[in-house]
Amino acid sequence: MLKLNVKNETSRLKAVVLGTAESNGPTPSLEDAYDPKSALHIKEGTYPLEKDMVPEMEAVATIFKKYDVEVYRPKLIKDMNQIFTRDIGFVIDDKFFKANILPDREEEIDAIEHIIKQVAPTHVFRLPEEAHIEGGDVMLADDHIFIGTYRGADYPDYIIARTNMLAVGMIQELFPNKKVMSFDLRKSNTDPYSNALHLDCCFQPVGDGKAILHKNGFLQEKEYNWLLNHYGKENVFEISSQEMFNMNSNIFSISPEVVISERNFTRLNTWLRDQNITVEEVAYAEIAKQEGLLRCSTLPLIRE
Repeated sequence: MLKLNVKNETSRLKAVVLGTAESNGPTPSLEDAYDPKSALHIKEGTYPLEKDMVPEMEAVATIFKKYDVEVYRPKLIKDMNQIFTRDIGFVIDDKFFKANILPDREEEIDAIEHIIKQVAPTHVFRLPEEAHIEGGDVMLADDHIFIGTYRGADYPDYIIARTNMLAVGMIQELFPNKKVMSFDLRKSNTDPYSNALHLDCCFQPVGDGKAILHKNGFLQEKEYNWLLNHYGKENVFEISSQEMFNMNSNIFSISPEVVISERNFTRLNTWLRDQNITVEEVAYAEIAKQEGLLRCSTLPLIRE
């Protein structure tokens, strides 16, 4: 049996589900794009190809092996995008949550059923259908759970609004001893430079008590300020809207001392090294075109 344990974003990683770019399917049509960044690349004819994305993901698998991390992979579904495992599930403490994702991605959850089956059934949860939640919006910080949401009355108009307040309330009920905080995110169906698809597109804890943050991703300045004060200005790396577009906050921690990051994130990677963090650089720019990066394509199961 898998004994799940994830309490934060940075503790030493022992087991993870890494997505796959194999049999990714043809380039979607514009009306089938889930987010403005994918739409931009479909329009420009620069949408990523399977042959370029597979090596990017396998490089990450190699780094996990180097650090003795057990890597699980989804079962392959022909012509299906199975890169972003973070969307389809997440672990809080010792509980596995199946996400309520866009209905046409339901098959992606079936493809990791062989992994979920190794968890005690009493520890596998799924919120009711009307409670929308995806793993990219769930950020763990020991006694805090930070959740990205969209509180606007026009929530149903946004395909990029993935987590609602009903789900936030239910997570709080399931974890009464934790402080669950929600953050109202800026959403745009059309402008990838001002669309925070998930919380991990504009915020992520890293190292020991540090964080990456993008102010414009938050609709409420006071919520952004709370995070800034919580971590302390001197411990926060602020990213620009171009860096948010490039997914700089979507790196992935193997431990407080080691992160996997995109090799083009020069400014961020320099800062991380200045914090005495080892940066394992990978090429991930093709996958990034689908508005997802390293955190999006990983689903941690066990951290020490």
